[in-house]
Amino acid sequence: MADEKLTNRWLMVAAALVMQLCLGVLYSYSVFRGPLMKEVGFTVKEAGYPLMASFFFFAVGMIVAGRWQDKAGPKKVALFGGVLLAVGCFLAGMLYKTVGGLVFAYGVLGGLGVGFAYVTPIATCIKWFPDMRGTITGLAVFGFGAGTLVFGPLISKLVISSGIANAFFVVGVIMLIGVCGAGLMFKVPPAGYKPAGWNPPTPSATTATKADWTPNEIIGNSQFWVLWLIYLVGAAAGLMIIGQAVPIGVEVAKLDPKVAAAGLGTMALLNGLGRLVHGSISDKLGRKNTVILCFAEYLVAFLILLPNSDTFTKWLVGICIVGFSYGGYLAIMPSITADYFGTKSLGANYGYLFTAWGIAGVGGPFMIDAIKSSTGAFTNAMYAISAACVAGIVLVFLSKKPEFKGA
Repeated sequence: MADEKLTNRWLMVAAALVMQLCLGVLYSYSVFRGPLMKEVGFTVKEAGYPLMASFFFFAVGMIVAGRWQDKAGPKKVALFGGVLLAVGCFLAGMLYKTVGGLVFAYGVLGGLGVGFAYVTPIATCIKWFPDMRGTITGLAVFGFGAGTLVFGPLISKLVISSGIANAFFVVGVIMLIGVCGAGLMFKVPPAGYKPAGWNPPTPSATTATKADWTPNEIIGNSQFWVLWLIYLVGAAAGLMIIGQAVPIGVEVAKLDPKVAAAGLGTMALLNGLGRLVHGSISDKLGRKNTVILCFAEYLVAFLILLPNSDTFTKWLVGICIVGFSYGGYLAIMPSITADYFGTKSLGANYGYLFTAWGIAGVGGPFMIDAIKSSTGAFTNAMYAISAACVAGIVLVFLSKKPEFKGA
């Protein structure tokens, strides 16, 4: 096809990496929490509300953007998301002295902007790389996990040198240029596109299958909800520990808070690498087997390492395994969505599935706090999470490509 000769599909991957690296600024919000508490006087909970709001509206934005992208293409949606995120950062710089203002600016507008932009590179890259969905999805979302490594130190330096407001302003400019610039690169492959030398697997003659499912069809299918529960457990288990990594280090390993905070960068790196590694493995080992592997990694951390982390090394290895495993779900679940329900409505379909991550992001911190408060220790919370992971493994065995019952 002429269009194939004009478009190098690896350009989509490069643009995806740039965009996701920028969007990873969402995870860097924790850098603002200390300065906001010190300068403005926010309590610990108040300082955390904008991040929780951003997680929720991230998921909401994914649903709306997915449907829009499937109709209008990825470029318009990515540009809109980049502008919305930038506006959210600019307003955050002006409204950061009130909890409500920061929740609206960073949480609502910023979260929606990330959600609109986030779905575009994933859906686009999966369509260009049907021959290596897991590998490419892992590569595409690697930047989101690794974004903290770039923006964490940058924001910290900006806050110290220029103040909270100017830090938000600078981040807004970077988002406007980086996200929108990358978004201009995106385009979908021509109809019927197949990479040279690749032929899609032949469907089983004994099973009625459907190539492409609509969003309305998937929410009426039980297999969608099995995937949704798997995603909820996998995301919640990771986010609960990631969000409490420092307090766990202080309570269980008896670490100084500053020493524990120093380990977060390593965990963020493993979060990004987990997306690359698990995505690639899933192309060879299979999606379901790789998800089981992710749950097994969690169990090693929750049952063996973290409850017995009497040294910095044990604690660091434990939280890094959690970050590594958590990253795997972000790479594998978009690919499973495409495997089960096709790519025609992938943006919207994955947006619906991603609501599991949104609920995990909002509810996870409350869940681990509630478990710790009721039982008295983080270790008890880890045992409860382990039980959920075992349930997740059972759900994986129940998961399968849905049969098509007909119109």
